[in-house]
Amino acid sequence: MTNGPERTHTEHPADSLAAGLRDRYLIERELGKGGMSVVYLARDLRHDRPVALKVLQGRLLSSREHAERFLREIRFAAQLTHPHILPLYDSGEITGPGAPVLYYVMPYVAGGSLRDRLQTERRMPVDQAIRLVRAVGAALDYAHNRKDESGVPMDIVHRDVSPQNVLVSHEGAVKIADFGIARARM
Repeated sequence: MTNGPERTHTEHPADSLAAGLRDRYLIERELGKGGMSVVYLARDLRHDRPVALKVLQGRLLSSREHAERFLREIRFAAQLTHPHILPLYDSGEITGPGAPVLYYVMPYVAGGSLRDRLQTERRMPVDQAIRLVRAVGAALDYAHNRKDESGVPMDIVHRDVSPQNVLVSHEGAVKIADFGIARARM
């Protein structure tokens, strides 16, 4: 005789992530979901700051192509240091009961995406639009002209610049996110 329903090993990836990172990050809520990943708002317990945790969706972990693409996105994020590109704080893999989980950690941009902003405002003042386009252009130019440690251009091309991948803070700071389908000469 058992107490309660029988447990199976169909643990949700967020449960594995939360358990694997419980000493480092506290997951608060889901921020968004894309074709390959889920992004959570979390608290960095070591530095007492909000962060965004991006996790490869569990169903895609068995696909070598998707896992390699996610790891490539992490490598690109680690290589790019620019005021208008969302930086990488941390990354890793959680193993244990349930499916392994690939993740990486970025700053949380309180404010939202350009898509969110355009849905509520419909029109952006011209001066703000110009500033935003200049910031995005500067970030893309930097990524494309970034050189590796040997001085060879990496030629990183984002390939998915869209309103949902441009983040705008409440203070107006602009950051490009999601280099998931970027290409480069590496």
